[in-house]
Amino acid sequence: MLTFERQQFILSLLEEKEIVKIQELVDATNASESTIRRDLTELENSRQLKRIHGGAKLVANKIEEPTIEEKETKYNAEKEAIGEYAASLIKKGDSVFIDAGTTTKAMIPYLRDKDIVIVTNGLNILTIALQNNIKTYIVGGLVKSGTHAMIGRGAMESLQMYQFDKAFIGTNALDVVHGFTTPDPEEAHVKELAITRANKAFVVADHSKFDDSTFSKIADLTKATIITSSYVEEEIIVPYEKMTEVKVVDVK
Repeated sequence: MLTFERQQFILSLLEEKEIVKIQELVDATNASESTIRRDLTELENSRQLKRIHGGAKLVANKIEEPTIEEKETKYNAEKEAIGEYAASLIKKGDSVFIDAGTTTKAMIPYLRDKDIVIVTNGLNILTIALQNNIKTYIVGGLVKSGTHAMIGRGAMESLQMYQFDKAFIGTNALDVVHGFTTPDPEEAHVKELAITRANKAFVVADHSKFDDSTFSKIADLTKATIITSSYVEEEIIVPYEKMTEVKVVDVK
């Protein structure tokens, strides 16, 4: 198979499946792993796909956002490890903002026995926090149908009432040029405000979020500590460590 044919096959398979593994491509094309890696690098450099741990995924539209149901089917072991570590940073008596999202949601079961107060803009966070008997406030505003996050003027005004010891924020993408980004400008404003109202801010991000950007900026990388997993390759992490603190968590 010629290089062009092989790369077109990779792109067509991505269109069908959205995410493909390197071994899957090796088996399908009878090419070596090094050849497939080179193909993926070339296609990523031409912005036709995005490399992820062990494979590749389609390049998303800048304003496209997966629903919460779609997010909950991906990278669960990684999110669990990130969530457990993030929860360990919360101490007795802390007031904490926990952003809407599936990685932030993974924190909640590990907070059950801590004497803390949570403020959230996520209906998914509220539900599981109450199940774990955690004192929780929810901000007002418009409920986004896809992500179940509270956004808009009501959410912004509600957040102005609080100061936080720590804030844990989700992001759709991050890179060293554009910082933390998300598709929805209104949601970006809520995340940014929560960061500014916290003594210490953390952004939780699985490996698929790195070296990518979406429509609306949340904040510069310098505004928060990044918590991610060992699924992110070391060479990808290095430029981020030059700009902010990065905590890399092992995945069980």
